Amino acid sequence: MKSNRQKRIRGFTLMELLVVLAILGLLVSLVGPQVLNQLGGAKSKTARIQIRDLEQALEMYKLDVGRFPSTNEGLEALVNKPGDATGWNGPYLKGGKLPKDPWKRDYNYKYPGQNAEIDIFSYGQNGSPGGEGEDADVNNWD
Repeated sequence: MKSNRQKRIRGFTLMELLVVLAILGLLVSLVGPQVLNQLGGAKSKTARIQIRDLEQALEMYKLDVGRFPSTNEGLEALVNKPGDATGWNGPYLKGGKLPKDPWKRDYNYKYPGQNAEIDIFSYGQNGSPGGEGEDADVNNWD
């Protein structure tokens, strides 16, 4: 027959489990927001990289056609030949399709640009101009 002491050693008391759960909860509340901020920042970084890739594809388009696509032709000109694009040698993007921004929206394009020769931008998570953090605009002129 086992003594009471041996039975008590085999498991954890309710108090010990509560203390461990409280410590885990405290760690999650401290570390969780930092992890989420890093994930959010990754979307903005992804948008910057995609915008850079679009800029390079537009430069290739310009070398072939002699001009950037108009605002009306848009970024679609990188994957589908516009009617008057003599010398078009696309598609200029891998996979032959335009990427969406990390928030599943189309990138905005203007030529001539207001801030650079060409403007390529995303309005961020909130989908409207301005904002801070993940809601901030991501563009090719900053």
